[in-house]
Amino acid sequence: MVENLRLSLDTLSSNKVRSFLTMLGVIIGVAAVILLVAIGEGAKEYVSRELAGLGTNLLIITPGKTSTAGGFHPPAAGTVRKLTYDDALALKRRCRAVAESCPVVLGTGRIKYQNLSRDTTIVGVTPEFEEVRNLRVEIGRFVSQEDVDGARRTVVLGQTVKRELFGDANPLGQMVSLSDAKYRVVGLMTHKGMSLGFDIDDLVFVPVKSAQELFDTDRLFEIIVAAISAQEIERAISEIKEVLIKRHAHREDFTVLSQGAMLSTMQTILDVLTGVLGGIAAISLLVGGIGIMNIMLVSVRERTREIGIRKAVGAKNRNILTQFLTESVTLSLMGGVVGIIVGAGGAFLASLVVSYLPTKVSLWSISLAFFFSLAVGIFFGVYPARRASLLDPIEALRYE
Repeated sequence: MVENLRLSLDTLSSNKVRSFLTMLGVIIGVAAVILLVAIGEGAKEYVSRELAGLGTNLLIITPGKTSTAGGFHPPAAGTVRKLTYDDALALKRRCRAVAESCPVVLGTGRIKYQNLSRDTTIVGVTPEFEEVRNLRVEIGRFVSQEDVDGARRTVVLGQTVKRELFGDANPLGQMVSLSDAKYRVVGLMTHKGMSLGFDIDDLVFVPVKSAQELFDTDRLFEIIVAAISAQEIERAISEIKEVLIKRHAHREDFTVLSQGAMLSTMQTILDVLTGVLGGIAAISLLVGGIGIMNIMLVSVRERTREIGIRKAVGAKNRNILTQFLTESVTLSLMGGVVGIIVGAGGAFLASLVVSYLPTKVSLWSISLAFFFSLAVGIFFGVYPARRASLLDPIEALRYE
């Protein structure tokens, strides 16, 4: 076996350019599989971290019975009964497994200060939103219960909005216009950055009742509920459904989503995408395998007299088969090893270029790529090796 390996390496090194071009398909295929799996694993880790960063033990209630499975669902139009501020209060009062209940109104509008303005997302909230969503105020204060009860026109700015309108100046106490209504700035949020594709710093927060007046609605976009613990989430869901069904004329015209369900749905989607992309990348391995078979057939033709001489001095069919199969496997495995190195290096560079998306080169993907390249070498090397082993020694010696 060692002798066969040495002869294989000598043969491949005597045609360096041809050997490298033959391995290129395997290198590209293995590198693509490693890189795409690393990005997929990193994306799942990123989604898990970002959902955890939004808060813990959360349930999101949206109007409309959109689905019985987890996922991200927009509010359905024309629902039987809307979600209201009183619904949120009822959940807080009557659900023992619920720690906090935060009504949310969401809309877009133009915020203006002096001669500067920009379009932004306006979020109507209650004081509990800050804790539930794991947000913090840098200076000033957040929305208070007095602001909510009195529908006061107060606003808390995100860092991006503050920078665009006020620059380095202190915004506290200044009056800004939200869709032509005057609001007083009472707070500035700490920097939060991007989360699941949304810029948290490009939001402004107002009391929920003020937002309802601003958008001329008594509906809620959603209700965010914090369970008292992770172990009580299922109990909280059951209690929420019981309370809201009674309040909504005994109809379940709403959807309760847990973070676990959303995470599971997102990870399922990412698993499918990773599998599809990995499968597409694996086609390069098949192309590389066809290239290996083609080159091995050419090698058999070029070395026909050598095969005849070896058979004439006593080489068995299995010796010839083993020799050519070893060359094919060596060619494929060398390409696989180089592909693993290139793929891992590409994953590392990708994490540097896109810093918020980690890449994770897992041991199972390396093992899979290695054994797949081994299988390619064996599968596409068997036919040329068998053809070489079955050559008639007399005919082979006569071959010119």
